[in-house]
Amino acid sequence: MLLSERGNEIMSEITYRQEGDYLIPEIALPKTKNLPQGKYSRMRLNYLKEHKKWLYTDLMLDCKLEDHLGEIEMAAQSRVKQIIEKLAKDNGVNEEMKANNQMEWVGMMNSFKAQAEEIVMQELIYS
Repeated sequence: MLLSERGNEIMSEITYRQEGDYLIPEIALPKTKNLPQGKYSRMRLNYLKEHKKWLYTDLMLDCKLEDHLGEIEMAAQSRVKQIIEKLAKDNGVNEEMKANNQMEWVGMMNSFKAQAEEIVMQELIYS
């Protein structure tokens, strides 16, 4: 066993295969868990791949990509819910309105959701 330069991680010894006159190290990235499948984590993953390749590569090589995407998904969902609730309260949208005028209630709630998602995109996904 070898001690890694990154800290106290223990790595297996590197094995080599012969290709002609050269010894090629047999290295591979560790097996990953399944990536989170939520809307916000997929958007963040695409953003990292397209616009922040260095961060994507760093997270992937440090085996922290899944954790990062999971945190983004949970934070985004929580933040969207929080913003929608605040907007509804500030605009007087409540259960009484839902019972009396469902179409207006649905329209306003959809508007609040769109506003909340736009805010979350700027705060969490595209930062």
